[in-house]
Amino acid sequence: MNLKDYLALKERLAATAPTHRELCTACIQPRFSCYCRHIERFHPNIDFVILIHPIEVRRRIATGRMSHLCLEGSYLIRGQNYTEVPEVNQILADPDRQCMILYPGKTSTNLTPLKRDERKALFDSTKKLTLFVIDGTWLTAKKMMRQSQNLTNLPRLCFSPEKPSNFRVRKQPHQACYSTLEAIHHTIELLGDSQGFDISSRTHDRLLKVFDSMVELQLSFIRKADELDKPTRYRRPQTLRKNYA
Repeated sequence: MNLKDYLALKERLAATAPTHRELCTACIQPRFSCYCRHIERFHPNIDFVILIHPIEVRRRIATGRMSHLCLEGSYLIRGQNYTEVPEVNQILADPDRQCMILYPGKTSTNLTPLKRDERKALFDSTKKLTLFVIDGTWLTAKKMMRQSQNLTNLPRLCFSPEKPSNFRVRKQPHQACYSTLEAIHHTIELLGDSQGFDISSRTHDRLLKVFDSMVELQLSFIRKADELDKPTRYRRPQTLRKNYA
C-alpha cells in the first residue's frame, strides 16, 4: 500500500470510528446529563470524609462524589484499605478534630431515638466534628472496614431510616438502604443543631435537590429507551425494572 492509499484509508476509518461522549470533569457525567448546574455548595458545620471504593469511582451515578461536590469542607478519598493512606491518617491525628464514622452495627450509637440534648452530649464542643462515610456497596463497605485498621476503633454512629430511599435507578438490598448522599443528608438533619447548623433553613436540602434531579433524569432516559423497544437493546429483567416507573 502506497502512502496515498494509506492516508485515504486512515481518513475513511477515522470518519467511521465511534465518537465518545464528552464527560464533565466534575461530575463525570456526559454533558447532556451533567448535574453541576443544580449544585449549590454549603458547609454543614460538619466535615465529611467520604471514602470512595474504586468500583464507585468508575460509576457515573456515584452519590459520594455528588455529596463531595455539594459540601464545603468535605474530602473525597479513593481506596479500599485506608490503613496507610496519609491523608486519612493526617485527619485522624488532628487534635482539633473529633473523628467518628457513620456505620451501622451493634456497637453503633443510633441517633434516631436520642433527644436533642442527648445527641449534643456525644460531641466535644471544643473540636471539629469529622464524620467518615464509606461510599460503596454493602459488601465492599464491610471489606473496607475490615481491612482499614485505622478506622476500626472509631466511634460509630447510625440512624433508623424514616422512609424508603429515593435511589430508584440503582438496585438496593432493601428499600430502607440509603444512598451515601441520602445518609449524609439525614445525618445533617439529626446532628446539625448540635454543631451550630441551622436545620430550619433547609440549606442541607440542596443535597436532595441535586440527587432528585439526577434520579428523575435517569428515569426519563429509561422510559425513552423503553419506548424505542429495539430488539438489539439490552433490557433488564422485568423484575429489576418494576421500581423505575
